[in-house]
Amino acid sequence: MKLKPNVLLIATIAATGGLLFGFDTGVISGALPFLKQYWHLSDASIEWITTTVLIGAIIGAISSGKLSDIIGRKKMIIINAVIFIIGAIGCSYAPNISVLIVMRIIIGIAIGITSYVVPMYISEISPARVRGALVTLNQLMITIGILLSYITDYLLSNDNNNASWRWMFLVGFVPAAILLVGMFFLPETPRWLISKNRWDEGKRILTKLEDADMIEQTLAEMKNEIALSSQNTASFTEILKPWLRAPLIITVGIFFFQQFSGVNTIIYYSPIIFKIAGIVSNTATIIPAIIIGSVNVMACLLSVFLLDKVGRRKLYFVGLCGMIPSLALLGACFHFKEALGSSLPVFAILSIVCYIIFIAISLAPLGWLLISEVFPLNVRGVGMSIGSLSHWGFNAIIAFTFLKLVNSLGIDYTFWAYALVCIIGLFWGYYYIPETKGKSLEEIENHWRAGDSPKDI
Repeated sequence: MKLKPNVLLIATIAATGGLLFGFDTGVISGALPFLKQYWHLSDASIEWITTTVLIGAIIGAISSGKLSDIIGRKKMIIINAVIFIIGAIGCSYAPNISVLIVMRIIIGIAIGITSYVVPMYISEISPARVRGALVTLNQLMITIGILLSYITDYLLSNDNNNASWRWMFLVGFVPAAILLVGMFFLPETPRWLISKNRWDEGKRILTKLEDADMIEQTLAEMKNEIALSSQNTASFTEILKPWLRAPLIITVGIFFFQQFSGVNTIIYYSPIIFKIAGIVSNTATIIPAIIIGSVNVMACLLSVFLLDKVGRRKLYFVGLCGMIPSLALLGACFHFKEALGSSLPVFAILSIVCYIIFIAISLAPLGWLLISEVFPLNVRGVGMSIGSLSHWGFNAIIAFTFLKLVNSLGIDYTFWAYALVCIIGLFWGYYYIPETKGKSLEEIENHWRAGDSPKDI
């Protein structure tokens, strides 16, 4: 099956939102050491600056889920691009810490919206047979955005100029402008159009996107889905009905185990982690982050090919089985830091690289992919909003508690605690991770309506 070039182009432009997601979450990593010196900040203040963007993401997730169902996926992404532009400029020119925090919240709102509306958009324009790969393109762009933020931080960092952080934030304006312009040339999703009874327009766009031999079947499935959805009101209470309990548990659970494995402590605090490991220079602490970011991109690229071949469920278990020993070894590196001496940073980097490889092919892309697949059309916006809210809520808890845990438990026991969460995730995943590979969104909905369990898909 040959992928239509226009489908790939549409998915790539939309996935620029994912790049912004990655850039604006990762850029704080290299900026923190300079911000700390620029305003003489405490660890508590650093945690607040890091966490405020996540608070904004929670606001974005709560406030705009229903809005994307009303105005459409395309318009929602366009609005988001404008918010990203405002946030990038505002952070760069912030005159004090209060303004910076407000601007970080604004960027967070955009990230919160992007985190579900972009994969939802891509999912709804993708042919079923390549949906996993195309939705995971968004995750790939997130990892590229994180890597670009690290490279930007390194190139613009100057140990003799504590204001280096301003230019780091301003670079985010460029991909935001690209997304804004590009989205004006993309179509609305056929599934959203058809849900608004715009059948002719929806079918015309579907014809350009879907495989020729699948168009009639897809339309028939959509008609059936619309008929079922019309029997219910697409309110928040709809998603609480018993037949949707499983996808709701999957949505919250996958992000709990993704976030409480500690992945974003590495994304946000890697220079601080490597300062603990013995690297002194602010600029030098960014170099390991670039290595880790590069591995993250390559592993995520691998996952694009694996998700629709190996499947979601197998990759989930492969990922966790690799993450557990990696986190255990990372904790051991710091526990035996005196014995390791100057080689500690090397062993820490290797442990983190192994961890990043396994999470990048499993929980990282699976979270956003699964929440774009498990909900029926009439509550997909609300469902993905809940998923995004779960992600950012758990993310904020991790970001706000990492340095506290390090100061109270020690960095070794902190990483061992994350490993324990992953062990629990193995048992949870056996019952709740579905295999949605090759399944149409309508087939998945029918499975829930029949009352079947997630592991039996």
